[in-house]
Amino acid sequence: MNISILGCGWLGFPLAKSLLQKGFLVKGSTTTLEKISVLENAGITAFQIAVSDVKINGDIDSFLSHSKILIINIPPKLRGNSGDTSTALSMTFVAKIQNLIPFIEKSSVEKVIFVSSTSVYSDTFSIGLITEMTIPNPDTESGKQLLKAEKLLQNNSNFTTTVVRFGGLIGEDRHPIKLLAGRENLENPEAPINLIHQVDCIGTIKAIIEKGLRQAQSNKEEVNEMFNAVAPFHPSRKVYYSKKAQELNLPLPKFDESKPSVGKTISSEKVSTVLGYEFQRPEL
Repeated sequence: MNISILGCGWLGFPLAKSLLQKGFLVKGSTTTLEKISVLENAGITAFQIAVSDVKINGDIDSFLSHSKILIINIPPKLRGNSGDTSTALSMTFVAKIQNLIPFIEKSSVEKVIFVSSTSVYSDTFSIGLITEMTIPNPDTESGKQLLKAEKLLQNNSNFTTTVVRFGGLIGEDRHPIKLLAGRENLENPEAPINLIHQVDCIGTIKAIIEKGLRQAQSNKEEVNEMFNAVAPFHPSRKVYYSKKAQELNLPLPKFDESKPSVGKTISSEKVSTVLGYEFQRPEL
């Protein structure tokens, strides 16, 4: 089976290599010409494709051709240099997805896996565990656009869409403590963490693909689905980041405890019960 991955970056590239090891034929996209050879050397059929809010540069038709599954892994990049979101950027990501959909509709793609984020849920929730049944209420521009993009894809009847909402992404080369170490007056010390390791992001997506293959073998029709994917490990920010700083011999972060903490706890129970996936890095 052919799988196309739109966005072979920090997550998409190792995902592509893992799918190749499972016997899938993988097409991968990158926006930079220099990375084409990197993808090809890994056995990925590489395409240089850039999706903008006005057009798509690159051979998107060939990229999608003969693929049954498309994984969309292009995160919204909405902040300007000042850190504020401008009006000009306010619909950029949604427009990208709108531009992409007609190409998916006329292709062989039957299933889309859309990589989204738990930022679609507000950080001010105080109602206990957040599940896939919780009504999203994003309070960031990226969260708002991701939610709109999810709906655009799932409301399209030409293909099915599974949305996977990942928590904060970490890996061997990526961890928020490297940015937080030594900083002062950090907010929400008692807020729970909602993180997921790269290996479990890959494992969750592969479990979604495998579930679809099982359904196809049993002649069950696929439907749109939603999964929250975070490690089942939710210590407070203060406890977790202080421990990580000590482990890595970094300066301890200092938290502002003068104000009440707000935060959310994301449940990933559905990933375990419906997909049957067991987290490899449950305690990060």
